[in-house]
Amino acid sequence: MQHVAIISKPQKPELFTLLPELIYFLKERGFEAHLDETSAAYVKEHGMVRDTMAGCCPSLVIVLGGDGTLLSAARAFAKTDTPILSANLGSLGFLTEVPLSEIYKTFDAWQEGSCSVDQRSMMHAELWRDGKVYQAWDALNDVVISKGAIARMGDYSIQIGGQSVARFRADGVIVATPTGSTAYSLAANGPIVMGSVDAMVVTPICPHLLTLRPIVTPADTEICISVVGIADQTFLTVDGQEAVELKLSDELHVRRSQYSVRLIRLGEHGLFNVLRSKLKWGER
Repeated sequence: MQHVAIISKPQKPELFTLLPELIYFLKERGFEAHLDETSAAYVKEHGMVRDTMAGCCPSLVIVLGGDGTLLSAARAFAKTDTPILSANLGSLGFLTEVPLSEIYKTFDAWQEGSCSVDQRSMMHAELWRDGKVYQAWDALNDVVISKGAIARMGDYSIQIGGQSVARFRADGVIVATPTGSTAYSLAANGPIVMGSVDAMVVTPICPHLLTLRPIVTPADTEICISVVGIADQTFLTVDGQEAVELKLSDELHVRRSQYSVRLIRLGEHGLFNVLRSKLKWGER
């Protein structure tokens, strides 16, 4: 019997009905469902810790939630080649394009090999402290250095490919993949980068320097951000979900990850169709 991992968003009443139906649907097609702890709570079963689910070697991951749930699933399965079918239960759904009404149709298309698979590159980020790697992650969207509750800017220095770029004061810095270019980076006036472009984007957050602009770099170039001066409660966040408090002289090293994420699509919607439908992009 083949296996399917199911990862869900909490506090979604519709899943009390959908999940039992989905589990039965999978069983009828010869698939055993493995539920994360959130999914299991909807059907009153014991679930698995999300980070351990890759050990079941599922043929497919089904995500029931929004983009945040998908980002969490992407990191949990980053070191596998498992495709992800994501159904949108969130408010925006840039990545989770498949509506709930099409989840069964999309699954059948995946089984038949008639759906499209979108390959998204990830980034590898390392936090260096006291001359060694303190923590490391693989992220699908972005890594962000930003201040906490106190309205005080930090001082940062950026190097790209070993070359000094700038030293400046700002509320923080975003390093985004093409996938993440339409997330926080876009809100901070960063550029829109198509997913097929092999690049990363460095976007300062409210820099105290009129000439500083976002930078698009080749994905195979290492980006180094040094914390030169720090406000109280400054954090590094990964995909908006994992966080660690920064200290003076910490360094963030970012480069393209060796891993990528495979997202199942029922059809080719296209980036600009998503931008128009989700953010009303280009409308007058």
